[in-house]
Amino acid sequence: MTKIAVVQTTTGIDPAENAATLVAAIDEAGREGAAMVFTPEMSGLLDRDRARAASSIVREADDRVLVAVREAAARAGIWVHLGSLALRRPDGRFSNRSFVIDAVGNIRARYDKMHLFDVDLPTGESWRESASYAAGDRPVVVGTPLGPMGLSICYDMRFPDLFRALTDAGAQLLSVPASFTRPTGAAHWHILLRARAIEAGVHLVAAAQTGVHPDGRATYGHSLIIDPWGEVLLDMGEAPGIGYAEVDPARMQDVRARIPALKHRRVVTAPIVIA
Repeated sequence: MTKIAVVQTTTGIDPAENAATLVAAIDEAGREGAAMVFTPEMSGLLDRDRARAASSIVREADDRVLVAVREAAARAGIWVHLGSLALRRPDGRFSNRSFVIDAVGNIRARYDKMHLFDVDLPTGESWRESASYAAGDRPVVVGTPLGPMGLSICYDMRFPDLFRALTDAGAQLLSVPASFTRPTGAAHWHILLRARAIEAGVHLVAAAQTGVHPDGRATYGHSLIIDPWGEVLLDMGEAPGIGYAEVDPARMQDVRARIPALKHRRVVTAPIVIA
């Protein structure tokens, strides 16, 4: 059994304050003996005022939240999946980028969110992620103390082909950091994440933003750890904080032996017959 930690935050518009929250959580997770800690999407800055946010979005090399998290990981001796940061690209657009950081503070992997959230909700909320952000173009699997881990971010969860590619590449754990809206969260969060874990037969960790943020948005919370059978090992509800669960790597082999769906998958290349 391996202990992991999930951080659920109400990230604001001040990167220094957000960094302090993350560092405190990493320190606690290290003291509690967790092997790895997971943080939400946009852990360093959450601000829908694009003009104001732009002044805080910098290049990766200059991001003080990333520096603080790497230092905290090394100090605590713990791996960190930094769910994502908003970073400035050389072409002036932004990237929504996650990082896997090892227990000495080295960056082991980067992943840029591939699917961007452009939608008009029935509540009147409108989101145009592609107006500022560039989409990533490659899936990523990285070795961790929990085994090979496939990376994704938030809206990616609605695209099962990505998760098939990750498990085909050997992923034994999936991470889905998120900043999910409340209406879509209530409707789809648990269903989609349990489905992704079940169809792949792997553990899934989804660290989430929660509550009403300083920029006025409201997020769903309910950070989850799900086992390969679809059982919810941890649901953090709506309160910010840090949660823990023990995961058993042998569980994946047990579930896959009972339902060997991955062995039965076929690549559909023949033309579809429309009768």
